[in-house]
Amino acid sequence: MHVDTRQMEGTVRQADVCIMGAGPAGISLAREMAASSVRVALLESGGLDFDPQMQQLSSGPTHGPVLPSVKVNHRQFGGNANVWGIKLGGPDKGLRHALFDEMDFEAREWVPHSGWPLTREDLMPYYRRAQQVCGAGPFAYSPEHWARDGVQPLPLEGSQLETGIFQFSPYDVFCNTYREQLLRSEQVTVYTHATAVELQCAEGGEAVRTVRVARPGRPDWLLQAKVFVLACGGFENPRLLLMSRGRHPFGLGNAHDVVGRYYHDHLQGRSGYLIPHDRQLFKQAALYDLRMASGSYVMGYLKLSRQLQEKERILNLNTLMFPRARERQDRAIQAFNTLRERRLLRARPHETVPPLGLRQVARQAWLAACGLDYVSVVALRAKLGRQSTAYGTGHGGWSSLENVQNLFDRLELWHSIEQSPRPENRVALSGERDLFGCPRMALHWHWPQDDIEQTQRAMDLVAREIERAGLGRVERVYDAQGLPAIDWPGGSHHLMGTTRMHTDPRYGVVDAQCRVHGVPNLYVAGSSVFPTGGYANPTLTLLALALRLADHLAPQLQVHATELATG
Repeated sequence: MHVDTRQMEGTVRQADVCIMGAGPAGISLAREMAASSVRVALLESGGLDFDPQMQQLSSGPTHGPVLPSVKVNHRQFGGNANVWGIKLGGPDKGLRHALFDEMDFEAREWVPHSGWPLTREDLMPYYRRAQQVCGAGPFAYSPEHWARDGVQPLPLEGSQLETGIFQFSPYDVFCNTYREQLLRSEQVTVYTHATAVELQCAEGGEAVRTVRVARPGRPDWLLQAKVFVLACGGFENPRLLLMSRGRHPFGLGNAHDVVGRYYHDHLQGRSGYLIPHDRQLFKQAALYDLRMASGSYVMGYLKLSRQLQEKERILNLNTLMFPRARERQDRAIQAFNTLRERRLLRARPHETVPPLGLRQVARQAWLAACGLDYVSVVALRAKLGRQSTAYGTGHGGWSSLENVQNLFDRLELWHSIEQSPRPENRVALSGERDLFGCPRMALHWHWPQDDIEQTQRAMDLVAREIERAGLGRVERVYDAQGLPAIDWPGGSHHLMGTTRMHTDPRYGVVDAQCRVHGVPNLYVAGSSVFPTGGYANPTLTLLALALRLADHLAPQLQVHATELATG
């Protein structure tokens, strides 16, 4: 059932479980709960469709060179799934999935505050279920599973490189398929334009009794429940805890000043270009292209071995490879794509890319003109559907081109980079107020010098091991200061760590069951509970944790529902 709270009468509603946030984590949890005989309230701050007014609730001051919060915290049913932009084929868009490495769950001496209170093996049954929930292919993340005649992992013998596999799933599973299921469900009530602004504890107790909910142009209302789950994302989860003061002057669950701290995301950047010894490498590297294989979209990548990471004491990262033309031609096609994607002087309101100024437009136009011979050919081939102008993190298919070995000259080495969890990188409350009178969030972030040095060493090692494997020569690239060439403002919409998991409340917000320390009926779902993030996209892991949480909550909620039914 769907209730648009702008037209809702009454100021008090009830449910067995209240889930705040209708992104992939909240949706998956609601579906699991709906399968049992409990009443579920699913609160979504935005609407079923994009609402620019509600999106502005995500804005707030940003201190540091990262993407602003309003661009990476999408308020609409489906959450950030609505802005997943990887092109799978035709009009289909999707999301990249991978398992976290076993090492990502472990405490590493050289990564401060690392270590989860559970292992990858603990999550493996839920990983398998999450694979089905997100609509991806078979649960197969070994490169051997996807190898075929002519499509094999690159020969990496003699190096410390390994091949990993990404799989992809369609975004509309959450934005359309599951939305329609929940809107028809008799057990679930989806409340839209319903912004949770305060968690209220029972008088004399620590358990949450109600959540106060704001709506545009109408009085606030209350929702009472037995169990509450925050699934609002890595920024809104801590913000709501910090705003829920009541008898807790520093915020709910924040007795040790941990809420909002340890924020981390994945930086993106290039380390250089692989110039193959043999141009046939463009054909041999087909496994590392985003492509259809046995009915599923997959893509290979390179990663450094566990042994090398331990020896060199470095953060984790992966390496994607994208075909590129000569430097002049590559600069020209990138400028052409920039002008086209930014729509010259403005971007659409829900896009994450900022508009270009006149000076930037002029520079990009000049760069495109300097390679017009190449741009015109590629643009024509793209118009005819024979080639893309922008092979990269969001577009594959280059390995199927005719004479691919003659179309490109090098492979760009692109990385998703782990950040260490630092308490000074945090979400806090600012002095600004939103349309409901609530304090906006403030994001504080910097890239620690130790992270920079570890990333630089990891990139050096990737280049060394590629050359050791005999694949070709690597030309390294750096920024103007001689540092790793990271895309700024940084970030990948992977908002992690701000309500981190730890057995000790002095160092974490939730325990191993994702329950907020000291609050018996309040839980958190989503990537904000991740102590560390590795390099992998977080969705498969956060879905696994949401399914695990559902298994934990279902028995106690079913007992409560039975007690109510029997009087």
